[in-house]
Amino acid sequence: MATIFITGSADGLGRAAAQSLLEQGHRVVLHARSADRADALGELRSHALGIVTGDLKSAVETRSITDQVNAIGRMDAVIHNAGVYTRPGRGATAEGHAETLAINTLAPYMLTALIQRPGRLVYLSSGLHRGGEGSLDDLDWTRRPWDAAKAYAESKLHVVALAFALARRWPKVLSNAVDPGWVRTKMGGAGAPVDIATGARTQSWLAASEDPAALVSGRYWHHLAQQQPANQATDPKFQDELIDRLSELTGVELPEV
Repeated sequence: MATIFITGSADGLGRAAAQSLLEQGHRVVLHARSADRADALGELRSHALGIVTGDLKSAVETRSITDQVNAIGRMDAVIHNAGVYTRPGRGATAEGHAETLAINTLAPYMLTALIQRPGRLVYLSSGLHRGGEGSLDDLDWTRRPWDAAKAYAESKLHVVALAFALARRWPKVLSNAVDPGWVRTKMGGAGAPVDIATGARTQSWLAASEDPAALVSGRYWHHLAQQQPANQATDPKFQDELIDRLSELTGVELPEV
């Protein structure tokens, strides 16, 4: 059985993935952004291998999350599930970053670089990533007028590109990106067409399945099927430039091999 860490597992898709993996007999490390959110995990807490806390919009707390996970031990897989959708304004983290960028892009980058390397990485993206091209000139929204939908699309392009970059750089790690669809969660709303079990299925499968179809790397998935992502996400030049910018913004280097 696998040991799997899932960010943002207090509710929504992260919680659904955790529940499914626990039911399959896997060991799951849960994450909540605060102690209060961890309390909301209820009965799930008693079945988890561990619970880590920390707010992903804070670089300090993100580093604390990596320390907590590493103290538990090496993970077989990490599902980078946590994310935010639209923000009414750019916001500003303690480090001065746009909140959407900090939570959706900088945090998974930092966790990837600092958590002991797992065998599998799964990054939650969105079909909206295809509208996120052209972000590197002003990654942190310091010059452009704020556009919440565009910022979200860019952040989801970033994690697809990161997943593909890691598939190249770390050939012993299976690294993939997933579009769960428009799911009926608090983020997606009650009118979303995809039920939560369907939305969580692909990332759970990629994290733990021994099905040969799941043992691939550098792919973009939607409902257990491979799809073609935005061209920029597959471009090694863009991937490397993005990683260079994320390293500059976070002060964290991504190991080459």
